[in-house]
Amino acid sequence: MEKPLNPVTKALHARIETENANPAVTPIYQCSAFEADSPFFYTRKNNPNVSELEETVRILEEANFAIASACGMSAISMTLELLKPGDTLVVDPYIYGCSYRLFQRISERLGIQLKTADFSCEKDLEQISAKTCMVFFETPTNPFLKTVDIEKVSERLKSLNPKGLVVVDNTWATPLFQHPLKHGADVSLHSGTKYFSGHSDVMSGMTLTNREDLAQEFRDIRFYGGAILAPHSAWLTRRSLQTLNLRLEKQQQVTIEMRDFLRKQSQVAKVYYPNVDGKQLTGYGGIIFFEFSDNLEKHYQKFIQSLKLFNTGTGMACVTSMVAQPYSGSHASMTCEEKEQIGLGENLVRLCFGLENPDDLKNDLTNAFKLLES
Repeated sequence: MEKPLNPVTKALHARIETENANPAVTPIYQCSAFEADSPFFYTRKNNPNVSELEETVRILEEANFAIASACGMSAISMTLELLKPGDTLVVDPYIYGCSYRLFQRISERLGIQLKTADFSCEKDLEQISAKTCMVFFETPTNPFLKTVDIEKVSERLKSLNPKGLVVVDNTWATPLFQHPLKHGADVSLHSGTKYFSGHSDVMSGMTLTNREDLAQEFRDIRFYGGAILAPHSAWLTRRSLQTLNLRLEKQQQVTIEMRDFLRKQSQVAKVYYPNVDGKQLTGYGGIIFFEFSDNLEKHYQKFIQSLKLFNTGTGMACVTSMVAQPYSGSHASMTCEEKEQIGLGENLVRLCFGLENPDDLKNDLTNAFKLLES
């Protein structure tokens, strides 16, 4: 007769049958390991929640492959793993400050030749040569919301080096308004922490490509480097994507209204808004920049302290509005000389609009502007 299991042993192996549970949404697979015959094998390799998130974004961006990672910076880091010592990387300097610093660090350590070029300026495309192995840029850019013609950049690189890679950070345009892969990019990536999340409560990154060889390389880099997204973060991001189109529709409307409002304010010297050409960039919403009129930048702290509806935390593209000074915030890691080279001064302000009533936002800004001159 078989000896009964010890209750502790029995409890350790207790499982319920879930095959016919049929949940309305995919549950969180909060586990590190799967049975040996599972296609997921080990969560550092893949996980059902990560896989579902990837499929969702792949469909939205109309790409062949999507690879999720821990955050936007990890997505960028994975693309840099494709470079080797001696390669030439050309980067648009109008990018997130931490991205710029990452390129410098990696280039110095690996012996990669790093060049910069304003890809929104056709003359600067001459910086791309037959030695260029990769180009990287954001469009719309950060800051100033310049738009880069992806096709022109791609045509220039491919004509000189067919093996060169075009990498586009599509975070601010989102898959709803721009599809870089359709315009010649080899890789499109996102900081899912921004619009994908939309609530400032989860971090994620996404790398997309139509090339199977690149997709496999990214999966290998993620697996061996441990950069995969955690199951709970993947589940939260997937949940948030359910309302991406609704949020962006509202944010686009609010942004246009606030842009027009800011252009009429005497305290504002210039408002930056991207060129929505209807071809490459089919819409836009959420983030704009403006410059204070002369000498008002000295009162930036007074300005933000006067605002009631704009948070000052490190974040954007969420359901509540935010205010930031790129000079001391998103681009703080750049030197004063580097900021000066791209025309970034203390008078530039970034506003990110949430889902509030635009009249309330206008009143809040109006009160803050009045206090600047008091």
